[in-house]
Amino acid sequence: MPLRIVLVVLAMSMAASASAATASDPRRAAFLQALDIAEHAPLADYAAAAKPLADHPLAAYLEYAHLRRRLADRKAGASPAAIEHFLHRHAALPIANELRATWLYDLIRRRDWPQYRHAYVEQSDPTLRCAALHARLAAGLDAALLDDAQREWLAGTSLPTQCDAVFLALRAAGRLTRDLHWQRIDLAAAANNLGLVRFLAPALPAAERKTAESYAAFLASPSQAATTAWPRDARSRRMAVSGLGALAKRDPDAAEALLSALATPLQFDDAERGAVLNQIALWSAASYLPQAAQRFARVPAAAYDERLHEWRAREALARGDNAATRRAIAAMPEAQRVDPRWRYIDARLREPGDATGAQAEFVVLAREPNYYGFLAADRLGQAYALCPIASPEATAAESVLASHPAVQRALALHAIQREAWARREWDAALPALDAAQRRAAVMLADAQGWYDRAVFALNRDDDLRLYALRFPLPHARALRDEAKKNALDPAWVAALIRAESAWRADARSHADARGLMQLLPGTAKMEARRLGLGWRGSASLSDPNTNLALGTAHLAQMLARHGGQPYLATAAYNAGPAPVARWLAQRPPQQIDLWIETIPYRETRDYVVRILAFSAIYDWRLHGKAVPVTRRMRGDIGNSVKRRDFHCPSTEPAASQP
Repeated sequence: MPLRIVLVVLAMSMAASASAATASDPRRAAFLQALDIAEHAPLADYAAAAKPLADHPLAAYLEYAHLRRRLADRKAGASPAAIEHFLHRHAALPIANELRATWLYDLIRRRDWPQYRHAYVEQSDPTLRCAALHARLAAGLDAALLDDAQREWLAGTSLPTQCDAVFLALRAAGRLTRDLHWQRIDLAAAANNLGLVRFLAPALPAAERKTAESYAAFLASPSQAATTAWPRDARSRRMAVSGLGALAKRDPDAAEALLSALATPLQFDDAERGAVLNQIALWSAASYLPQAAQRFARVPAAAYDERLHEWRAREALARGDNAATRRAIAAMPEAQRVDPRWRYIDARLREPGDATGAQAEFVVLAREPNYYGFLAADRLGQAYALCPIASPEATAAESVLASHPAVQRALALHAIQREAWARREWDAALPALDAAQRRAAVMLADAQGWYDRAVFALNRDDDLRLYALRFPLPHARALRDEAKKNALDPAWVAALIRAESAWRADARSHADARGLMQLLPGTAKMEARRLGLGWRGSASLSDPNTNLALGTAHLAQMLARHGGQPYLATAAYNAGPAPVARWLAQRPPQQIDLWIETIPYRETRDYVVRILAFSAIYDWRLHGKAVPVTRRMRGDIGNSVKRRDFHCPSTEPAASQP
């Protein structure tokens, strides 16, 4: 029986459980109306609206919304008994913690410390933790409180004002010692919270105060002058290493010169000197400075870490020094060296002088269903490795739906577009599911259009082989139409959407990029004007058709701007055109696959690799075959290009899949 039919049947037969998760739920309208009343209507209207829904799977959410409203209403308020009754009955629900936190903040506002002490359970929020100490202080000072206050003093850097009175008590009791001040200054300096370092300094003796202030001055703007009066101790050396490392990121030349001036007076040991040399070499390489190779050579072997090994190989690759690149790869720890990226690059660089050895490595790589495996298969002219497994049976979905109320609630909340609540219920439910149940739950979510659940939940072991779930194709007709209209490869567009939003139409980034293709409203508005389309404001980007129309038009513009080269347009889509132009000026591409590995931004470098791999998977989903990745990256996707077949090798390393 098809899954969507299963969902409808379950919705009709399980009125007390999953019915709210489907469009056929006859009570959904009543629930939504009651929820609207709980959140917006006069408080007196709630009881009548909620009573008929007492047995609804989401009844707790109605009560939660109502109690939050009462807490926000300073006249009505919510009785402690009502809140405690809710918390007792629904302790397992994610909203129980949210309601408790809201209640605790209300008690802080009202300075009801006896009730706060009664209501408080351990919290991660520092404001609530400090308020708990304050509430205990209001009841009387004792040794246990002082011990807990001392631990809080060292638990973080900046702490809320609710801790002030407790820290005053700690000071009055002689427990806020000079050493504790220095320990907190060390924490603040490590977090680069220089304002806190300066705030704490006045509590120290005069000479030490000047030292603390000079530490802050050095970390803000490293110079030799700031260090003249520093004690020659481990703390001063830590501050110097930290400041020099930060300076190296901005100006490796200045950091190198200052290291020479400070290392002897401050008595750096080998590890401290090596840590700074590590940063100088790292940031020289990341900027592809001409001194980078020499600076790598000055870093002691003990000071190398995975990041520095990686950048030594990448910098040599950018210079075209194949021998140095291979030596850098050989020097990596084994766990790093066996990554497909470095195995592929090493084999590529072996080809001219050791074609047999390179081919042997390509044969091994080509058995892996990832970007580097696809590139290796292209070198060999072989089919791509892919071993998909079928989605779970419908009976498995029915079992999960029947036996896991949290999954039911998550699906029901998604169905009414309460995404934050839905995700919290889902996250709470997932650890309790075994592998088969997890897959079945994802299948249910996928059938309901909740596509990103597969992306985040199917990420280990054989789950990775559920390609149909992990690489969904909703809005397929609109995607094909808009891709064709803009002369774009639909598999490439689908890959971008999968990476940008995981097919969440309502996705919104911190930068305010929105929708399937994560368009900024300003960019979308310009595209709408250019195309002569009516612009209905930023909210319209949550409409999949609008987002696809504007996003594909923008992507076509990006492709044209970069000479029809998808690998460059992909990089620009992530990092912007200006950095890509700078990289091209610094290092004109000669071999595209190797040039991609020299992209300085890790996010963009991995993004390009991911999109190219995803494009092959989506080409398989759309056509059963795929344009070779080495042809696709340069835009050679015409009808004359022979597509690669896919096959399943006898063994497939699941952990290396895209």
